[in-house]
Amino acid sequence: MTEMLFILPSFAGGGAERVVINLLNRIHSRGVNVRLVVFNAHGPLRGLISDEVKIDELCVRSLRGSVILLIKKIREVNPAVIISTLGYINLVLVTMSVVLPKRCRIWIREANLPSLSLKYNRYEWLMRLGYRVIYRYADRIIVTSQRMRQEFISEFNLPPRIIDVLPNPIDEEEILSRPARWQDVSSKTLIYIACGRLTYQKGFDRLLPWFAELNDPGATLMIFGDGEMIDELKDLASFLHIADRVIFTGFTTDHWQWFKSADVFLLPSRWEGMPNVALEALACGLPVIATPESGGIAEVAAVSEPGAVQMVQAGRPFLDAMRHVVPRDRTKVSKSMLPSQYRLESVVDILASWLNDID
Repeated sequence: MTEMLFILPSFAGGGAERVVINLLNRIHSRGVNVRLVVFNAHGPLRGLISDEVKIDELCVRSLRGSVILLIKKIREVNPAVIISTLGYINLVLVTMSVVLPKRCRIWIREANLPSLSLKYNRYEWLMRLGYRVIYRYADRIIVTSQRMRQEFISEFNLPPRIIDVLPNPIDEEEILSRPARWQDVSSKTLIYIACGRLTYQKGFDRLLPWFAELNDPGATLMIFGDGEMIDELKDLASFLHIADRVIFTGFTTDHWQWFKSADVFLLPSRWEGMPNVALEALACGLPVIATPESGGIAEVAAVSEPGAVQMVQAGRPFLDAMRHVVPRDRTKVSKSMLPSQYRLESVVDILASWLNDID
């Protein structure tokens, strides 16, 4: 009998997909019967799923065409718990809960802070209505930070008893086991790293002008990720005369291998929930400079060692923080700075305890 059914749209390279994959792989390894339903089984993260995990593909491109198929699949599998991690899927899932098996608990996970992300959502009014009216019927709302939990309580009047914090899980052991790349880079060369989808949310369009203002011909900025703004960002780098010092690497599943040879990780986001890549950077021993809009990273900063995470306002303060970065000693292996509560095993312990508490 399936105990946990995870739902994903695809195997795209976003943080939400990585969280789900890390969780289902590890909880499966503990003997829990898990299963995954995916709308479209294509994407760069497909190879990260354990071969032992059963995957059901609905073979649809949109949520509209998947509702009936999703209901049928859930009724067929009859899981104890359903976990969904994207807002629009969450709303549909809770709404259709009346036609699902009675034993199914619906746990919905939120990836972004509503106060920062909703104003950029095309369907802001609909999401606000859904949060306030529909979300209260979920069996559990999973959030990534205390700040997010408080927002759902105060802004949408949701009952605190159904809202729980589950930190984003980072497979620290896997990250530390991989060799660093770029180990031969000159110790006098500053290497700045940024990573994420090339979208307005991630703020790379404002990071490039800050990097240009450094006026450091020896510095390099590596940006990992793909997205709709790639051409715009490349044009901006050319306009700023920094194209020879900005490297757009595209998407890669092992970006943290480059993190180990860099000097600092930059998080210029306009909004976030809990940025996985910043946590991965800390696992590599790489310090982080982040904007306050970058969601729960401020809570990570509060429990991290001094100097691990620097929170600064966008603009001149962020640029000043970049100017104070000094090269790390690349001849030494850096120790992880990831707080223990974000390690994969710690997070899976929480998930397993919730599962054990089901009547």
